[in-house]
Amino acid sequence: MKNLSAILFAAAMGTGLLSGMANAAQEEQTDVLLIGGGVMSATLGTYLHELEPDWSMTMVERLDGVAEESSNGWNNAGTGHSALMELNYTPQNSDGSISIEKAVEINEAFQISRQFWAHQVNLGVLTNPKTFINTVPHMSFVWGDQNVNFLRARYAALQKSSLFRGMLYSEDHEQIKQWAPLVMEGRDPNQKVAATRTEIGTDVNYGEITRQLVSSLKKNDKFTLQLSTEVRGFKRNDDKSWTVTVADLKNNEQERTIKAKFVFIGAGGAALKLLQETGIPEADNYGGFPVGGQFLVSENPDVVNRHLAKVYGQASVGAPPMSVPHIDTRMLDGKRVVLFGPFATFSTKFLKNGSLWDLLSATTTSNVMPMMNVGMDNFDLVKYLISQVMLSDDDRFDALKEYYPQAKKEDWRLWQAGQRVQIIKRDEEKGGVLRLGTEVVSDKDGTVAALLGASPGASTAAPIMLHLMEKVFKDKVATPEWQAKLKTIIPSYGTKLNGNVEATERELENTSRVLGLKYQAPKAVSPAPKPEGKMPDQEVNAVSDIAL
Repeated sequence: MKNLSAILFAAAMGTGLLSGMANAAQEEQTDVLLIGGGVMSATLGTYLHELEPDWSMTMVERLDGVAEESSNGWNNAGTGHSALMELNYTPQNSDGSISIEKAVEINEAFQISRQFWAHQVNLGVLTNPKTFINTVPHMSFVWGDQNVNFLRARYAALQKSSLFRGMLYSEDHEQIKQWAPLVMEGRDPNQKVAATRTEIGTDVNYGEITRQLVSSLKKNDKFTLQLSTEVRGFKRNDDKSWTVTVADLKNNEQERTIKAKFVFIGAGGAALKLLQETGIPEADNYGGFPVGGQFLVSENPDVVNRHLAKVYGQASVGAPPMSVPHIDTRMLDGKRVVLFGPFATFSTKFLKNGSLWDLLSATTTSNVMPMMNVGMDNFDLVKYLISQVMLSDDDRFDALKEYYPQAKKEDWRLWQAGQRVQIIKRDEEKGGVLRLGTEVVSDKDGTVAALLGASPGASTAAPIMLHLMEKVFKDKVATPEWQAKLKTIIPSYGTKLNGNVEATERELENTSRVLGLKYQAPKAVSPAPKPEGKMPDQEVNAVSDIAL
């Protein structure tokens, strides 16, 4: 019996040893781990492949393909956000003047994205620009004395920036009808209206950009894409690297580990939960509130072929700026459609394909009070969300008819777009504040970073990832080698286009040529009439589109 026990003990030890050896063998090694298969991870991976071609990279994605969540063309508004038409980027100051600083910042950022994409086209990384970016004029459209006054003042203020040269202004019904027939046909001819129009606006399919970037990365033997792979845990190692546990969702959820020197969490709404799971103290400052979006969609050729513009309006009185309605031409996978919205929805999910437990599981002892403070301080937002959730089909159609008076209900269907998580950040004075932009959060050593927030999001992926690299790879960014490569990728890197007409026109002309976009150097235009009387109150907000 003793001999049998000894044999069984030895066998058990041997099995355990073999199991331990097998587990050790399963641990993969990579320089950079990209969590999430969206446009942010794809953009960062593309940057790093050019800057450090010898670095190994692994991208893990929970779904069966890349660009299936927030970056998917049907899950966002597809706007090349450059503040050409988004009224909330130009708030009114207390003295009645219009602030254009945020608009300039957003426009500068989009120029970086254009340069990044053009560079990838020149390299053959992105192919056939028509599949992912197209010229679609950007318009602001308002009615009523106060809103018209505001648009007059906004237009005049933007003319001071070289980035907005070429913008047109009109209060003439017939002119606006030529620009956007749907919004004018059937409208009261005595209604006071105004519009601005910029011919160089764009519609962008961020899902297609993501797929093409990842497809190019897959050609590199230093890059690995792992689909149907869910992140289950993080462990910080003594050498400051990370051991990340992942599960193969198509193989009985079998777990394995990946050891990475740097981890980027670009998982859309799920980024907050994953950041919290790393255990870094910086994550304690953040909470999140999920907001979804719906659009009305028309594919009727009689509607689609008579509208070629993105027309953004003014938020309703008392509504938060994130409720800005717009009727948009979209180019999706070779097909032209028209979308109207967004209409806010509420779910406790952080992703469209997320869990109903997401909100609860991301609520911690460190962020619960800031989240409650934000709820109390943002009553307009809470009221707006409740009113949106209560909308009927008839209510949504009535909202559409304010922008398209002759709309027919049978031409439209309701589409559920993506989920976004608005950032709630701890604040010493207020307890918590709602941060409506995007924010890069990293540990002090720069070994892990996450992108939190919603908008302008995908349209500014290139500058956001540039900022991330400057934050976590600052020693590398400072080297002459990286500086030279970054200026090759982004010709205007390190400079501002605003105020430099020659540089602005040069970059717009170059990127338009490479990306197949329409561009003509701006000509002098007549000024808009001066504002008369009171203008509506405006708020600055980094979100122009809840479903972006």
